[in-house]
Parts: sequence; C-alpha cells; structure tokens
Amino acid sequence: MISELRTLMAVARHGTFAAAGKHIGLTQSAVSSQIRRLEESLGFELFDRTGRSATLNAAGGMTLQRAEEIVALFSRLGEPAADESADGLLRIGAIASVQSTLLARALVPFRKQFPKLRMRIVPGVSMHLMDQLDAGEIDTSIMIRPSFGMPPELVWQPLVQEPYVLLVPAAVKGRDWRALIQTQPFLRYERTSFGGRKVERFLRAMGLSVQESIELDEIEGMVQMVANELGVALMPMAQAHLPLPPQVRAISLGEDTFYREVGILQRASKVSRPGVSQLAHCLCKAAGIDGQ
Repeated sequence: MISELRTLMAVARHGTFAAAGKHIGLTQSAVSSQIRRLEESLGFELFDRTGRSATLNAAGGMTLQRAEEIVALFSRLGEPAADESADGLLRIGAIASVQSTLLARALVPFRKQFPKLRMRIVPGVSMHLMDQLDAGEIDTSIMIRPSFGMPPELVWQPLVQEPYVLLVPAAVKGRDWRALIQTQPFLRYERTSFGGRKVERFLRAMGLSVQESIELDEIEGMVQMVANELGVALMPMAQAHLPLPPQVRAISLGEDTFYREVGILQRASKVSRPGVSQLAHCLCKAAGIDGQ
C-alpha cells in the first residue's frame, strides 16, 4: 500500500496520471491502476477527473495529508531507537557528481561536530531526489536546481555554477562547436533530467539540429563514450569528472555558455534542525561560500 500512497502523492503534485507516471517511472495505466486499487480499498474516490487532469476532491485532500504522514513514518522505520543513538539518522540525497567532491569535503568538518550521527547517502537524479524530499523520505538534497518553480515549503540554497561545454574526441579536428555539434553523432544528456532539459532548451534556442545517437543520464558514461569516439556531448563541467581523459577535449561555448546550478534543497520545516542546518553550512564552506 505504500507504493499506492506514493503514487497518490505524485498525482496530486503533478496534476495528471501521465505526468505522475513520468516522474515516478510508471506508465499512465499503472498509475491509474494503483489509484483505482487505493480508492477501492478506501471505499471512496480521491479525484475529480476532467479530461486528462485529476484534481483532488475533499476526501482526497484529507487522504493526501494522512498519506504524507504515513510515508514519512515508513521511511523512518530504519532509524535507530533513541537509546541507540542520541543524534539519530540524517538522510542525505545527493547526485553522483557531488558525492566524491563537494559532499566529501563538507563531511570532514561536519563529522567532527556530529561524531555519533548516523548518515545515509541516498543517490539519485535530481528529479527523483526532489520527490523523495517532498515525500519526507530524505532530510536534505544536494542536486541540480529545477527549471520550474518549487513549492513554498521547499528552500533552495545555491552552491556552485557549472558551465556546459562540448566534449569531442581528441581525434576529431576543429574548434567550431556549432559545426561539430551538427556534424558528429550526438550523445544526449537524458532530456527528462534537469540537466538534460537545459541542453534541449539550448539546442532549440540556438536553432541547432543534431544527429541523435545515444541518450543517457550518466555524465561519467558520456565522458567515456566520447573518449571511445562514439560522438560528441554537451555536458556540465563538474569537478568530479576532471581531469578529462587524454582522448577527450572540451570546447568552450564562448559567449553562448549556459550553466547548471547545484545547490541544497531542504524542507523549510527542517532547516533549523541542527544536523540539517550545520550540513548546509559545511557545504557552503566547501563550495567557497561564506554562509547560507
């Protein structure tokens, strides 16, 4: 039943069964089936359905509040009892590129202040981490800033700006990034991810057509594919991927350079919690920012 409750939360947040399914990795029919099972179990309908939209009715709104509480409690089942660890458990969501750099540096001073605190690093892509944070499954998230507005109960703290560059195989000649991106096989940063959406908007804004080849959401994988001469890729220059392999060279986009912002996303209600607030402070220090 927990999966059905999470699906309910996703539909309430994203407005349609199709959009919810896209964010939680289910088909529209699977989402519809889960909601139907939940409604049959409860004995009442949760949504007013109009065309493709699904709007919570009064019963659905009350159920949603209880679902959020249940999911949050379920996600804390693995936490130690109070007498096992006075400081409990801190669940930190983090995209792959910050785990070995920014987060690792921040945890050195953080661990000195909270030596007994258990920490769980939850990996994932930014979109899923934001959903997990919103559902209460993690306490804080280090991720890419979404291009759309965030709910008012979530607080964003920027850390670093990472410029996008064009990666090309060293054997490919030339530095005209416009020509290279249109004539070489294109390795696409997965377009439903926050970072990939920036690439898609950039290509459209610049009026560029590409030779679609491979699409993936793993930057290190993209680097290695370029190194193996499988194509070229527009990707953010994250510290975790430096230095680049000798078989790869990066070409600046010059005045057309765009960026992805990496930062901390937290629930406003948890910002003042000692572990959460101090981790944010340590992350800011690790990023060269004086304070939050």
